[in-house]
Order: sequence, then structure tokens, then C-alpha cells
Amino acid sequence: MPMTRAKHIAELIAQGENSAVEFKSAQVRAESIAKELVAFSNTQGGVLLIGVEDNGEVSGIDFDVDATKEWVANIARENVIPPIVPIIEKSIFQGKNIIKIDIGKGRDKPYQTNKHQFLIRVGSTNRTATQAELMRLFQQSGVYHYDKQGIDATSIKDLNLTKIDEYFDRYQVDFSHEDDPERILINTDILDDQGLTTIAGLLVFGINPQRYLSEACISFAHFSGTEISDELIDKQVISGTLDLQVDSTLAVIKNNLLQPSRIKGTKRFNTSFQYPDKVFRELLVNACVHRNYAINGSRIRIFMFDDRIEFISPGRLPNTITIGKLKSGVSYASNPVVVKFMENLRYIDKLGRGLPMVYQTAVQNNKKVIFEEVGEEFRVTLEL
Repeated sequence: MPMTRAKHIAELIAQGENSAVEFKSAQVRAESIAKELVAFSNTQGGVLLIGVEDNGEVSGIDFDVDATKEWVANIARENVIPPIVPIIEKSIFQGKNIIKIDIGKGRDKPYQTNKHQFLIRVGSTNRTATQAELMRLFQQSGVYHYDKQGIDATSIKDLNLTKIDEYFDRYQVDFSHEDDPERILINTDILDDQGLTTIAGLLVFGINPQRYLSEACISFAHFSGTEISDELIDKQVISGTLDLQVDSTLAVIKNNLLQPSRIKGTKRFNTSFQYPDKVFRELLVNACVHRNYAINGSRIRIFMFDDRIEFISPGRLPNTITIGKLKSGVSYASNPVVVKFMENLRYIDKLGRGLPMVYQTAVQNNKKVIFEEVGEEFRVTLEL
């Protein structure tokens, strides 16, 4: 085995079992392998080493290794729903045969075993996904859209009918004179079939969205240095409908940005680069329309430091979307109804040009911009 591969195996074993590494002895059962494949696929992927004991001791595989590889491949095809195709490699380490299985982050979540077990990886163990976690997995797959769900105890009375009238007026629909206004609202996903206000309807057209969705707002904090422990200059919570949140938070960001300038003649000129408003606006809209509103107890957070601004929204990217695709202009819709409403209100387009514009603006001005998933959150860090 090449030294580089041996070194990689040694590093994996030295880590011990964790959220991305699992050990199994050669006597492992097919059911146990299926559980690991499902849990890793439903989370962030990982590596499974067969022929290594829980304590990291390399016990090896004494029987036909090629047959074991085929056995694992069959488990991935027949005991995992939908089937997956992991990378299965035979290696010799410390003079013993082992099998290394690389399981990628699943593209078709949620996965389950052939015994209908939906599992996720938490630390060094697997557990059954909770209802909320399972719902997020279905959201990531595009099978289920949380923003179309009705909210208990709501009705048309919780909606701003004047705003809705203005919205429909763009399409030559006189909503205020309709004989059956509720039917129109149901057909456009502002209400559900039971007459409850949908999450999307409340977020965009609600009188007071935070009455029912208390965390559907933006927390802004401005720190005097480069760390979250530094002195706090400004702190605000911006609520209201999503369009109002975007506009209000943009104003807050602009008010907090330092703008060094000099006077030449009768005019004042900025002496350092300033991002155009469209960059901040795009990042705010992106956070509002794509966050996972099923995650309770978490708000969108905007942290401003001396050297950067961080835009943090709850929820991961959908299964088929990668960071690289975002930079290239691939659009996605975690909340397609919210996206539809905000697009019609002229806050976004569906061409996927927003984040590439942010990236290109930063790079062209020698600034760094980082898109990353951190736990159950998506974060954009913009260098100032």
C-alpha cells in the first residue's frame, strides 16, 4: 500500500470513532453495515473501516476480502433505501487486510434501512431521526416544503389585506372586489385548504408574523473589534414581514458602516472601498428566503466586525447544491412559495445571479467572501 494511503488510514484510526469515522470488526452483520451507511448518508458522509475494533486495534479480515467488498456493495444496493454507491477499497495495514468504505453526503435524503429505520450520525453514534430532523431531511430532498404548511389558530384575519390587494393589482386582479377572496388566497398558497395562513403567507403578508413565528426575524450585532467578545456597539432585532426585514436591516448595516472620506473642493469622496447596496441586499434576501423556518429557537444573525460581516441563516443547503454551484449561479429554493412571493415583489430573480454577483464584486475588489455550512447553518463571511 502506498505510503500516502497508509498514512491516511493511520490518521483515521488515530482519530478514533467520531462523527465522520466508524470502526467495525470483520464479524460485523449486514444490518449494522446498513445502519452506518444510512446514518452517514443522512448526515455529512463519513468513512467506515472494516477490520478495526472499536478501540482502534487493527484485527483485520481473515477471509476473502474481495468477496467482502462485494458483500458491502450488495448491502448498499439492497439494504439501503434509496440505494447508494459508496467507494469501497481493499487495503493492507499493519500487515492485515482491511476494507475502507467512503460514504458521501447523500444527494437523495432521507435514506432508510430496509427495515424502515431513518438514522442520523451524532458524534460517534447513530440514532433514529426525530420528527423535526426527518422533516428537515425531506425538505432538503425537495419532497416536502415547510413554507406551504398552515399555522394553527391563524386565519385570513392575520393577513394584511391592503398589501395583498396591492400585490394582486400588479396582475390586474381586483382582489378587494372578489366574491370569494379566500379561494384566491388558497389557490396562491397564502392560505392552506383549511383556511389557515401558510408560513409563506404569514411571512410575506402577515400583520404580525412574529406573533406565531417568534424567531422569524433578524438579530443584528456590531462589535468594536474582530471577535464576538469585543465591545458591543449596536444591537437590534428586526422583525416584521420579510420585505420589511430586508429593507430595515439594510438601513441598519449602512448606518453602522464606517465610511472614511476626504473633501476635495466642494465634494466629499470615500477613501476606502464600499460595497454597493445590492451586495448586502442580496445576502439579506438570500438569508430570509432560504433559511429553514422549521428550526425552532434560531434567528438569522448578522454580525459586523471591524474586518468583516457575517450573514448566518439556520438550515443547510438542499441535497444537490454545493458551495461551488452557488458561486456558479445555480439557484435553489428551500422555500419555493416564499421565493415566488419575494420574486413577484421584485426582491429576487430566479436566474441564480445574486450570489455570483456578491462573489465577483468581492474578488474584483481584492476582498474575500466565504460561503460555508457550519453545523445546521449556512454562513457567508464578507471581508470589509
